[in-house]
Amino acid sequence: AVEVVESGGGSVNSGGSLKLSCATSIPTDNFFCMGWFRQAPGKQREPVAVSRIDHQTYADSVQGRFTIFREPNTLYLQMRDLKPEDSAMYYCVADSRRCAFLPGAFEHWGQGTQVTVSS
Repeated sequence: AVEVVESGGGSVNSGGSLKLSCATSIPTDNFFCMGWFRQAPGKQREPVAVSRIDHQTYADSVQGRFTIFREPNTLYLQMRDLKPEDSAMYYCVADSRRCAFLPGAFEHWGQGTQVTVSS
């Protein structure tokens, strides 16, 4: 079974940085699409960034602050200038066939890594 495992979450002050990692059980080039979603308490799960083989898409709220990129067996999310509203559980997602800025488009999900940003 394909596995994706997140790491790198933690607690930082506003304006700080974190780099999330998502280790995959098969090379990342097997996935047409990979990305990150997040969910804060009491809120719906929302897309953060999605990486197709040839294109990246970002939520407006993180554009210019977050960068998504792949290496052979790991997906990363570099987060800079973090804000309290970025606090959430962050999930790594992957799919070998589909790509959309929607949770339903992804077959594989990790367990999540918590990010907490203090003001």
